[in-house]
Amino acid sequence: MKKLLISALLLLVTVQLANAQIYYEEPEEDDGLTFWDKTYFGGNLSLSFGTVTYIEVSPLMGYMVTPDFSVGAGATYMYFSRKYSNNYKVENSVYGGRTFLRYRVIENFYFHSEFESLNNEVPLMNGSGDFAREWVPGFYIGGGIFQPAFKRGGISFFVLYNLLYDDYKSPYSSAWVLRAGFTL
Repeated sequence: MKKLLISALLLLVTVQLANAQIYYEEPEEDDGLTFWDKTYFGGNLSLSFGTVTYIEVSPLMGYMVTPDFSVGAGATYMYFSRKYSNNYKVENSVYGGRTFLRYRVIENFYFHSEFESLNNEVPLMNGSGDFAREWVPGFYIGGGIFQPAFKRGGISFFVLYNLLYDDYKSPYSSAWVLRAGFTL
């Protein structure tokens, strides 16, 4: 009985090891699309003039890994200028880059995550009133809606939350960021 039990156990282990060695690769679907067919371009453009001047240009490039999942990168440039009543003026240029991941959950609705690093003027904490340039990271999670338009592109609206938000250093006034953009 003991030999039968050991034999059965050895047979079970052997079958399991043999089963673990089976490798199966599903054939890749050739959708006939080229690299450039899966590549898209777009970005955000914001303008505001008056007492407060705000200009933002944020181009991006994305690649559809699958019909539901895409990756991409972009650049960001922001210019702020504000005139106060005592003729005091504050100006700042912010620049940097970002990478993102998007996953379509259902038609026209996406999950979005993004890492952004912006070079911003940050006030020094020594009481001198001086500023120093510093790279400020941001990690955003959220979702968005995409409305198809044009031949291949559309208009998107995203609601994102910055998990690394720093009220003192961030160029944004809140951890919540609303974005609207376009894709071609």
